[in-house]
Amino acid sequence: MIDPFSLTLGAALVGGGWVLGRFGSRSGKQPGQLAPATALCGCGHDLAVHERESSRCHGETFRKNGHGLKEWASCNCRRYTGPTPLEEFFVPPALPPTP
Repeated sequence: MIDPFSLTLGAALVGGGWVLGRFGSRSGKQPGQLAPATALCGCGHDLAVHERESSRCHGETFRKNGHGLKEWASCNCRRYTGPTPLEEFFVPPALPPTP
């Protein structure tokens, strides 16, 4: 049989944990955590926005035009300068097949 002191102590620990978890302060980002790394080009776009063969960027940026208004303009990047994906080292390209 369980004594009443153990039941009371267990209930107090569970209740205290619930109160601390519910009303305790927690910061959005811990000081030791790093942001997830993304492979970005010098232009700020991802590898998926660059063409595979010519490596030209087909993304768009939001800039001011000559009249002070903002508009979408095509990216001027001509070559992907970000990190090389590992799949290019280990896997040969599957398409198109060579005749």
